[in-house]
Amino acid sequence: MKHFLPFTFFAVLAVAPAAFAQKWEVGVGGGGSFYTAQSVTNVLGNADAKLANGYIVSAWLGNNSGKTLGGELRYDYEQSDLKLSSGGTSASFGAHTNAIHYDFVLNFNRSNEARVAPFLAAGAGVKVYTGTGKEQAFQPLSNIALLTKTSEIKPLVSVGGGVKFRVASAVQFRVEVRDYLTPFPKNVIAPALGSKVGGWLSDFVAMAGLSFTF
Repeated sequence: MKHFLPFTFFAVLAVAPAAFAQKWEVGVGGGGSFYTAQSVTNVLGNADAKLANGYIVSAWLGNNSGKTLGGELRYDYEQSDLKLSSGGTSASFGAHTNAIHYDFVLNFNRSNEARVAPFLAAGAGVKVYTGTGKEQAFQPLSNIALLTKTSEIKPLVSVGGGVKFRVASAVQFRVEVRDYLTPFPKNVIAPALGSKVGGWLSDFVAMAGLSFTF
């Protein structure tokens, strides 16, 4: 599973330019990820469950035809540990995520040669949460929830925006912020018997990167 999404993404990269006679953008970037928490509750107490702040690396293939509406196929890898906290007690567990999604891009400067080009993006895809930590006989707060060494696929909604800066005829520097939302991964962060958790996890991402047009 951990190799499936990257393989799929780069396979699409390989065949897409031949399939569509349009102008394209390929880019890579990186930055930080910052998750919101959901509360896991039972009669014994409650704990905040989330992924800890981490880092993200990303690659994308974008259609830049010069029109207002474009699109990007994107692959994201995040290194972010699972985390539980309640009062002065906390537990953490190694983890990472893989995501692939397609975003529609609304460009506010239609020219492919524009020096500064703001944009908004929104789309959907899937995200795979994977616990990678070392399992132990006792885990703090296990009476509320358990951080597990397993994988779980969740649907993903992506919204955000940013600005592209043209630094050369075929090179752009871009900065952007994204919010990646998924339903709470109840298998990877497993509520204990009698515990309840709901809602969605929000993953705020700030990134910078370079892209190349062809």
